[in-house]
Amino acid sequence: MNEMSDQVRGIIFVLLVLAVLFVWSHFFTPPIPPPQKQNPAASQSVPGQPAAGSGANITTAGTATTVGVAKQSGNIPVAQASEERILVVDSTLFNVTLSNRGGVVRSWKLKNYLDDQKPSHPLDLVDPNASQQFGWPFSLVLSDPQLEAKANTALYQVIPEEAGQFGAPAHITFHWSDGHLDVTKKLNFDQNYASSVEVLVTLDGNPIPAAVAWRGGFGDRAVYKASQLVTVFYKVDGKLNLLQYKKLGVPNNQSQPAEQAGPMEFAGIEDQFFTATFFPNGTDLVLWDWTQNHSVSGGTEPVAQMAVGTATPGPVRMRVYVGPKDLAILERQKPPLEELVQFGWTGIIAKPMLFVLQWLHRYIPNYGWAIVVFTLILTMALLPIRIWTFHSTRKMQIVAPEIKSIQDRYKKYSMSDPRKRKMNEEVMGVYQREGVNPVGSCIPMLFQLPILWGFYRMLNGAIELRHAPWFGWIHDLSAKDPYYILPVLMAITTFLMTKMTPTPATVDPAQQKMMAFMPLMLIVIFINLSSGLNLYYFTSNLVGVAQQWYLNRSQPLPSRSKFKKKNE
Repeated sequence: MNEMSDQVRGIIFVLLVLAVLFVWSHFFTPPIPPPQKQNPAASQSVPGQPAAGSGANITTAGTATTVGVAKQSGNIPVAQASEERILVVDSTLFNVTLSNRGGVVRSWKLKNYLDDQKPSHPLDLVDPNASQQFGWPFSLVLSDPQLEAKANTALYQVIPEEAGQFGAPAHITFHWSDGHLDVTKKLNFDQNYASSVEVLVTLDGNPIPAAVAWRGGFGDRAVYKASQLVTVFYKVDGKLNLLQYKKLGVPNNQSQPAEQAGPMEFAGIEDQFFTATFFPNGTDLVLWDWTQNHSVSGGTEPVAQMAVGTATPGPVRMRVYVGPKDLAILERQKPPLEELVQFGWTGIIAKPMLFVLQWLHRYIPNYGWAIVVFTLILTMALLPIRIWTFHSTRKMQIVAPEIKSIQDRYKKYSMSDPRKRKMNEEVMGVYQREGVNPVGSCIPMLFQLPILWGFYRMLNGAIELRHAPWFGWIHDLSAKDPYYILPVLMAITTFLMTKMTPTPATVDPAQQKMMAFMPLMLIVIFINLSSGLNLYYFTSNLVGVAQQWYLNRSQPLPSRSKFKKKNE
């Protein structure tokens, strides 16, 4: 037999390669999922849920749709619905709309809290405009962006199969598979603000790590600087960590998301008055994502998002609280969430004040008048401190001429001159002789500041003031004064107090000018703060003016001789 030529060998080699490629592509290439023609959404998954395969009937908006089994990779059947289906879960406290396109939340409305932008409608914690751009709450986050996109754009099969509205408690399961990636998501809603999520994602039958995200921002969008009030938080090792909008990084294109190590006691997203908090429920949780986006349509407001999941392959099981930051409700959660109401270091003062305000509201059904009464009580309780300050300032006024004459004699010397020490000795001698404490008028203010700051923090964080009216033009004590009347009145009363309060003649003229401009500075500071805060400070100033008038009238400035004789 003659040996084959090199040309024949080359032809046979090419034919064999083509044959191998044809056989491999025909019998061994995994099936490609059918293209989606509708808008993408997010998906969810639940461990232990059997894959809906051959002959499964899925009811979609009242229409029966048969979903068959396509090509399989291994033993994983393809499972998907043929069209989008909307489900509604309703209770006395909330109304949640779900979509099987991604198995996500399309709206989460709280019935006891109204929307400023739509006064007759309940507040929706989901921003539909931002969510259409950046993803919906309860969408999935995976390490592989391509797999994540598939999971969040698929049409999931739904159990129960009947369409329509469900009353809480309700149990809904979403399931989807392309024969390669398999996602199951179970959602359980109680009648209160609590719910639970259970997710299992497998790839070729093997579990992979996954996280559940809250995307598209959060909370009440009608408040002043709403996007800047949204905070991502997590608690680990007993410490609550707050990631405000400036600390939220801009999303990157890395395939592996950055993680905040756990396990977490809880994590979530919040604004001034509401929160969505995720608790571990049998699995350790880590914070996968804490970032912000900016609107692709040219908006400059940040849109916060976060995701909580597991660091290891397997199911993700979480309890979820989505509701108001009401202390009474937050304290009943396990673990308690009352620290989400941010009182800061004044909590030991602000929290009891809130309880007193709530107690007053039982007898005074208007929170505005309750604030007025509380301010009157607080201001009268601080009257002894005001009297102490008044007497100390009076003494400083009396010795001021003598102190001024001493300072004038030494003003030609520089501060480094040793003779300046002699001036200080003479001044202190006058204070000791007349029994004057030069810081006596300042010490009482140190006792008042924590109380005043605690009242400020209490009013700023109390959800009870949201949409609480006072009278006339004030319809929401948590919002700014729409006509800026209270800030102006507060500045006027501050000016009157400044003029009426005794001032020693030794006060620097520059300091006196600064005090004269203080009311204008207060207007700038308080003009966009809540009406409740402005009402408190205006009432406090008004009572302070009356108290100062009484002290000035009842105890006029004595003569130098009378004061000296009294202290001899």
